[in-house]
Amino acid sequence: MLMLIKQGEVYSPVYKGKKDLLVAGGKIIAMEDSIDGTSLPIDVQVINGEGHYIAPGFIDSHVHIIGGGGEGGFKTRTPELMLSQATTAGVTTIVGVIGTDGTSRTMPDLIAKAKGLVEEGISCYVHTGSYQVPIKPLTGSIQSDLMLIDQIIGVGEVAISDHRSSQPTVDELKRIAAEARVGGMLAGKGGKVNVHVGDSEQTLSILEEVIAQSDLPITQFLPTHINRNANLFKAGVEYAKKGGYVDFTTSTVPTFLEEGEVKCSRALKLLLDEEVPLEQITFTSDAQGSLPAFDGQGKLVGLQIGEIKSLFAEVRDAVLDEDVPLEKALQVITKNPAQALKLKGKGELVVGNDADLVLLTKDFHIQTVIAQGQVMVRDGVVQVKGTFE
Repeated sequence: MLMLIKQGEVYSPVYKGKKDLLVAGGKIIAMEDSIDGTSLPIDVQVINGEGHYIAPGFIDSHVHIIGGGGEGGFKTRTPELMLSQATTAGVTTIVGVIGTDGTSRTMPDLIAKAKGLVEEGISCYVHTGSYQVPIKPLTGSIQSDLMLIDQIIGVGEVAISDHRSSQPTVDELKRIAAEARVGGMLAGKGGKVNVHVGDSEQTLSILEEVIAQSDLPITQFLPTHINRNANLFKAGVEYAKKGGYVDFTTSTVPTFLEEGEVKCSRALKLLLDEEVPLEQITFTSDAQGSLPAFDGQGKLVGLQIGEIKSLFAEVRDAVLDEDVPLEKALQVITKNPAQALKLKGKGELVVGNDADLVLLTKDFHIQTVIAQGQVMVRDGVVQVKGTFE
C-alpha cells in the first residue's frame, strides 16, 4: 500500500513549504506541491498533514538500549529501552552503546537488542566497546567488527576525564581511533570514536594531545556530555572552533542544572552565537543510562535515569525559549548525526531516503511518527508496541 501525507509544512530539515509526500516500500518516492492520490492505481493510505510540521525522524546516537548504570551496585542497573519509548519520542533511528559496565553488559547483548528493535520496526546501530580501554571487540579487533558486523558503525563510548574511566593514554586513544578510522573506511561506515567526557578538570585535553601528536583529524572523535559543567562547556566551545564535533546530553535533573550543567537548548544558542558551524553540533539523550551524582571523594550520592523523550524536548526549548529557528534546531537530531555517522538514507526528507517522518503540531508536540513507511504512532496513540509491552 502507498502512503500519502498531505499538505504538511515540510522541514527537510530545511524549510520546504507545504508539500505532499508519497511513500512506498519504506522510502520517500515523491515530494511535490500536490499529489493526486485518486489517480494512483492501487489503494493509498492518506494522512492529513494540514496544520502540522513534517520533520525527518529523529536520530538519537547515544542510547543505552540494554540498560546501563550499576555504579551503586547490582540493584542500580537500569532497564533496557522499549520500542514505544523511542517512537513516542519521535526517534526512528538509534545508536546503542555500553557505558560503565562492560562486564555484564556485553557486545552480543547489545547487537541482539539492536536486531530486536529493527525487527520491531525502527533502525538501530551500535558502537563496539564501552568505557574500558583496551576495547573488547566482538570479533577480536575493531577493524574486523566494523567490516564484518553490519550493526557496528563505530567505537565507544570510551571514557576520559572521569574517575570511572580506565585512564587511557594518548597512545591508546591514537590506536583506537586509527583502527576505527581505517575500519570505517573499508566498511563504508562512519568509524567514529564516541567519547564519554567526565567532569574532571582535564576536560578534552587528552583528545587535543591525540590530534596534535598524530595525523588523525579532529572529526575522528565524537565527544559527548560537553554541557555537563561550565568548565567543560567552555573547553567544548574552543574545541568546536578548531573543527571538532560537540555533543550535548539532553537527559538531566534539576540538581545537575543547579550545579552548573548547561541546558542543551541554551548550549545550542550559545554555540551559534559563537559562530560555531551548526553541522558540528548534535544532541543525544543518553537514554536508559544512569545519571549518577558523586561527592568530592567519588562516592555515589544520587541516581536517576536518562529519558529518550528529553531529546526533542530540548529542541523544542531551543525554538521556544532561545529563538533558534526550527530548521536549525531540528538539524542537531536529524541531518547532523546522519552525516557524521554516515547513516545512509537518514536525517533528511528527500526522495529516495527512508520514510522516517515525524508530524508535529504547531505548538511542537509529537503527533504522528512513521518509521520506514510504517505508522508507529498516530494522533498521539501508539500503533505498534514492542514485543513485551
